[in-house]
Amino acid sequence: MADSSDIVIIGAGPAGLIAAEKLAEAGHGVAIYERMPSPARKFLMAGRGGLNLSHGEDLDRFLTRYGPARGVLEPALRAFAPGDLVAWAEGLGEKTFVGSSGRIFPESFKASPLLRAWLARLARLGVTLHSRHCWTGWDDEGTLIFRGPDGDAVSRKPRATLLALGGASWPRLGSDGGWVPLLRGRGVTVTEFAPSNSGAEITWSRAYAEKSAGEPLKRIAISIAGTTHRGEAVVTEQGLEGGVIYALSPVIRSAIATHGHAEIGIDLRPDLDEAALARLLERPQGSQSLSTYLRKAAKLAPAAIGLLREATGNMLPRDPVPLARLIKHVRLKVTAQRGLERAISSAGGIVLDEVDGHFMLRKLPGVFVAGEMLDWEAPTGGYLLQACFATGVVAARGIEAWLATN
Repeated sequence: MADSSDIVIIGAGPAGLIAAEKLAEAGHGVAIYERMPSPARKFLMAGRGGLNLSHGEDLDRFLTRYGPARGVLEPALRAFAPGDLVAWAEGLGEKTFVGSSGRIFPESFKASPLLRAWLARLARLGVTLHSRHCWTGWDDEGTLIFRGPDGDAVSRKPRATLLALGGASWPRLGSDGGWVPLLRGRGVTVTEFAPSNSGAEITWSRAYAEKSAGEPLKRIAISIAGTTHRGEAVVTEQGLEGGVIYALSPVIRSAIATHGHAEIGIDLRPDLDEAALARLLERPQGSQSLSTYLRKAAKLAPAAIGLLREATGNMLPRDPVPLARLIKHVRLKVTAQRGLERAISSAGGIVLDEVDGHFMLRKLPGVFVAGEMLDWEAPTGGYLLQACFATGVVAARGIEAWLATN
């Protein structure tokens, strides 16, 4: 079947949708193919707890969040920076604000109003969305082949293609990495996916898991292999979740790969040095239980006190100096990371050397890639969505340049 659109985008997440918008605004015919029944399912899931669009920190510091991938992503992140994303959202009628942590949210705090306005804009621009179309690769002539809603084969041969199929986290929402063998079959190097921004699995005692699961550990610092992050974590039956754990995902993953486990250190009072904490603990305990005493003297929450008991087999020191040292240096063994099915994002994907500055695959001229298909990772805090949007925008510009000369 012939296709009147000169550009096909495969994948209806943020990277694909923003690219479609930019290309349609430039006057191109754009068709989006999505294997799920509706678009942007992971985007909507991200908005359930408050849609964190980006981060308001200084851009130079912002760029450091992308680690080894910074060199490739930086031009895109400068071309479509956090301020540009804010202006785009507000252009759709969704005013934004910067939270106390520096994170940027829509005032509605939700993804659904923004997505509804976005899809309406795309429809006005003439972008067509084909849901329930699973991409199965190319035929011998380079034609895109899809399996349609009824199982029938659908073929398209556009002038340019953008792949925006996502990574491999939360596969039930659409990004399952099923595209990997299709690109490897064309000679594109793709590294294996691994969980990122993922919980740490720790073997708790049954008593601690039952009592503390769901409880927060606020204002803590966690260290591993010389890297330290401050923030919050939440105790789960399987271990720990939360921003401070997610930020350490790459280091934890590396330690587990090397040693079979990871050793983390938790500072339950990072705002105090050990000597100052010991002075607080010199106060007489009197008739108070140890838990009550620690809650009042050291300002520790019940989940934190339980963590001290977990780490010592309930053999807490009573003298102020060793007790302060324990509170500042709780050692825990991470046995594994939570799997891709529950990870917020994934590491791995298309090796960055495989794309040029416009995110076109060097081995497949006219085929561009954006978003989490590429091998980069970043912590939560708005960095993930910002890079998905930015790579989508720059890939769209690359497609325009390609079409102008081919």
